[in-house]
Amino acid sequence: MRKAKPKKHVVLPDPVFGDQKVSKFVNHLMYDGKKNVSYSIFYQALDIVKTKMEKEEKTPLEIWKQALDNITPMVEVKSRRIGGATFQVPTEIRSSRKESVSMKNMIAFARKRGGKSMAEKLAAEIMDAYNNQGGAYKRKEDMHRMAEANRAFAHFRF
Repeated sequence: MRKAKPKKHVVLPDPVFGDQKVSKFVNHLMYDGKKNVSYSIFYQALDIVKTKMEKEEKTPLEIWKQALDNITPMVEVKSRRIGGATFQVPTEIRSSRKESVSMKNMIAFARKRGGKSMAEKLAAEIMDAYNNQGGAYKRKEDMHRMAEANRAFAHFRF
């Protein structure tokens, strides 16, 4: 490599919980630079989770983190062209990408849901992911199934 690696952008922690993961999630949730709107959506979603899951001994933030962990994929398949044929090669995901993929999946499936507001849809997706169900969890399972099916091509890893 000729050039030096670019510096990692440091994300500031969010104002309520002081957590960087929350800020990253809100940045993924944001449209058109409206960060205050996406913060309010996220905090409302956590309030909804708190009211609907009172019997849980965990805080809403811990529930959200557990839900993210439940939908975080360990492997993914990448297309690799070898000798005129395209193979789906399973590769492990680095930790920063794992986090990003899981956040994006949760937000994408929350947006697809039927519901009143985005906060309600996001809360429903968080609760589903916490209970190992819902669209984002199914996406993770599909990714793992694809990687397992194409394990024979793992030696093409790059």
